[in-house]
Amino acid sequence: MATISGAATRNYSLFVDGAWTESRSTKFVENRNPARTADVLGLIPLALPEEVDAAVEAAERAFQRWRRTPAPRRGAVVAGAAVIMRRRKEELARALTLEEGKILREARGEVERSINILDFIAGEARRLGGETLPSELEYNFCYTVRQPLGVVAVVTPWNFPVAIPCWKIAPALVAGNTVVFKPSTLTPLTASMVVEIFQEAGLPAGCLNLVLGSGGQVGDRLVGHRAVRAVSFTGSNEVGGRLYAQGAERMIKVQCEMGGKNPLVVLEDADLDLAVTSTVSGAFGSTGQRCTATSRAVVVESVADRFVEAVVERARALQVGNGLDESVDMGPSVDEGQLRTVLQYIDEGRREGARLCCGGERLRGDEYDGGFFVAPTVFDRVDRRMRIAQEEIFGPVLSVQRVRDFDEALETANDVRFGLASSIFTRDCNRIFRFIDETEAGITHVNSATVGGEAQLPFGGIKATGIGPREQGTAALDFYTEVKTVYVDYTGQQRKGNLY
Repeated sequence: MATISGAATRNYSLFVDGAWTESRSTKFVENRNPARTADVLGLIPLALPEEVDAAVEAAERAFQRWRRTPAPRRGAVVAGAAVIMRRRKEELARALTLEEGKILREARGEVERSINILDFIAGEARRLGGETLPSELEYNFCYTVRQPLGVVAVVTPWNFPVAIPCWKIAPALVAGNTVVFKPSTLTPLTASMVVEIFQEAGLPAGCLNLVLGSGGQVGDRLVGHRAVRAVSFTGSNEVGGRLYAQGAERMIKVQCEMGGKNPLVVLEDADLDLAVTSTVSGAFGSTGQRCTATSRAVVVESVADRFVEAVVERARALQVGNGLDESVDMGPSVDEGQLRTVLQYIDEGRREGARLCCGGERLRGDEYDGGFFVAPTVFDRVDRRMRIAQEEIFGPVLSVQRVRDFDEALETANDVRFGLASSIFTRDCNRIFRFIDETEAGITHVNSATVGGEAQLPFGGIKATGIGPREQGTAALDFYTEVKTVYVDYTGQQRKGNLY
């Protein structure tokens, strides 16, 4: 069972066919607290290929029984998981902060969002229907039904280690699929707790299985397994593109949610204080480690000086530190590799000639030396061709791009390969609706930050950000089901016409 005592180093277990089992692997990686790297929370086994196969085979055996379970009863299990998660909310939030680093306030918010997702998807179990449609022929009844795919592989990242597994696993189960879950090796504790919650809710053995290990080995094994009928992935474009190609070779369904480079547009008539507040929360919340983070502020020149001055003042006032401290506003980068990436992009911004306004360095001192802390960083006068304007940094770095007017702002906002989230700050309804029409993003906000989403609404992006149907909302079930069309001829005789 997963605990968060941290009193002694523990080995994380696999969960296969309803039982927690120790991996036979001799290779492990450490799970460390990114705010205090001396704290080793546990050892993560790198699962063996045969252990991955065993998880898939357990899911395959469980599938026929689970698909025959009436959908409302499947939904009741997910609803029960929501109740248990609410009871364990604080424990889960603290575990999340310990291994991922986001501040406790944000961790609690993530768990609450996960509960909302479970509640919503559980309700969809009673609406898992098709439609009836008229036939061209008399005495012919035509309708559609949704049916599950089979075994689904769910591959999730470290930055939302509770919410993203929930919004993938829950609709997969409600639709009647069985699941093999591979989380990031950076967040095995929260992944184990999520599985425990489904287990406690009464999910039958084999319906949800947990394997731990590297994406290259475990992920590739899952995608290539003959019994896996779909893969849902959230992570980098490099890995997502490779998984998508591998899935295409096997003709299976693949859903990828990948990078973002999200613009927040500020026009001359904007409520500047609101725009600044939203920019700071969007850029530096969760240490900038979310795909919807506000990584670019596209600001009309006439208000740019005031905007930058205010953002810099707020950024410098942010308290950075251990997320378990309730007074802290921003936690660490998740690990040394991510810290190195962020610092490299900051150096690149300097070399490319952007104006560094604040931050730009790793924080030092007694409270910082044991963790992966970067100061909130703001660059001004960022040209659209600079790497810090084009590439996802996944850290607390904001690039301010100055423009002449609305038209240039819209063009600049769209001038990246990603298309996840965008926002605009203005009081002009005409420009608001034109922006909604023409912004190249799957999610857009008006007079609010680029971050945030609700369980009942679809989540996903366009261009290089996303492949496959949307996640969350009623759209979540589209990926995890196939539509079967049914013709019932009740004439009792062979038709002589209108045959195709």
